[in-house]
Amino acid sequence: MRKFYSLLALSVGLMASPACAAGGDARSSEALSIITDLTTDVGQRLGGTDREAAARDWAVARLRALGFANVRTEPFPIAGWVRGEEKAAITAPVPQKLAVTALGYSGATPAQGVTGELVYFPTLAALKLAPEGSLRGKIAFVDHAMKAAQDGGGYGPFGEARRQGPTIAAAKGASALLIRSIGTDHTRSPHTGVTRRPPQGEPLPSGAVSNPDADLIARLAAKGQPLTASLTLTPRFTGEVMSGNVIAELPGRDPKLAPILVACHLDSWDLGQGAIDDASGCGIITAAALEAARSGQLARTIRVLWAGTEEMGGFGGQAYAKAHANDPHAVVMESDTGADRVFRFLFRMAPQDKPLAERIGAELAKIGIYTGEGTPEGGEDVGYIAEKQKLAVIDLNQDMTRYFDWHHTPDDTLDKIDPAQLQQNVDAWAAVLKILGSYTGTINPVG
Repeated sequence: MRKFYSLLALSVGLMASPACAAGGDARSSEALSIITDLTTDVGQRLGGTDREAAARDWAVARLRALGFANVRTEPFPIAGWVRGEEKAAITAPVPQKLAVTALGYSGATPAQGVTGELVYFPTLAALKLAPEGSLRGKIAFVDHAMKAAQDGGGYGPFGEARRQGPTIAAAKGASALLIRSIGTDHTRSPHTGVTRRPPQGEPLPSGAVSNPDADLIARLAAKGQPLTASLTLTPRFTGEVMSGNVIAELPGRDPKLAPILVACHLDSWDLGQGAIDDASGCGIITAAALEAARSGQLARTIRVLWAGTEEMGGFGGQAYAKAHANDPHAVVMESDTGADRVFRFLFRMAPQDKPLAERIGAELAKIGIYTGEGTPEGGEDVGYIAEKQKLAVIDLNQDMTRYFDWHHTPDDTLDKIDPAQLQQNVDAWAAVLKILGSYTGTINPVG
């Protein structure tokens, strides 16, 4: 991630970074300066808020200063939501305060909160089996058993407790829902995240408690005594507000060649600094694009997308797919799983493009990244345009063993960035972009 910074700005960025001060690889300074400045000078960037708007202004200025062309914002409307008071406690059999945060699009309790029997469900499947109406006037609690994994494989299945849980609990008559945070840490920092809004009616008040507090609830439930709890959540919907994408390009020599689209998301949750999710992705893709082009203009344009409002439902990716439905694209890539090292290369390409994929795999193997089997996910920011145009997709899978310790929590902060691992990401991305950017053949749609 090489931003054509002045020497002074580079020095300031290096001195300001705790990670660099800890002895990181100075070559990562361009990526790290983006992450450092975005998290420090802008901070939390919840979609549709004035802080996300400030982030777009910051991004436009930074990308222009780095030498990108055609830098612009593309606004789109979303339904605004902001959190309010957050308070929860076990009230019987033993009073215990709980660390809680509202889930995105949670409904609100009355100002005085709600109190009721807390009904324990070990899994989302158990909640689904509860009889209709059996939770009337009660607070449901859904547990799960997500464990850390290099590929983050548990997040999708266990995350359904957050995504589907509120709608299911509401259908059973619950007055509110609590879940174990969708995370793998053992701290009292709860994890937020978006829920699916019901097709009609008011959303259920829904929150996540920290993992140690979920352990407490499970222990109390195992004793067989009735539990009661209180919960106060006062988020509010703010009507239609504006979000937007930021787009920039490194133009290629041949405008007839379809560009490469690389993406991250600019927005973040409002609890932490949004360093690993996803300032790191923006630093990685931007620095890698510049590094790939450092030795001379590439044949093919690299288009950078810093998407808005990914966290609240992937709206930036959807808006991009709609606005650019008729634009040619060659291949799409996204970075949105932190800043730890890339360990695996996955690709979805047309059979006639397999030699190109093998060339990329051979280059990545030189730095210890293996070519895996399976289908790349792409991601929220590129998935919609990839599906619409049946595009080639490349994933550079990052080690996510630590990622869900901090994901969507107040602990998503700059100190979690390891400069050496960050640089390995930049190196891997730059290697891929240099090969793709220099390739003058057709990169075919995928069937």
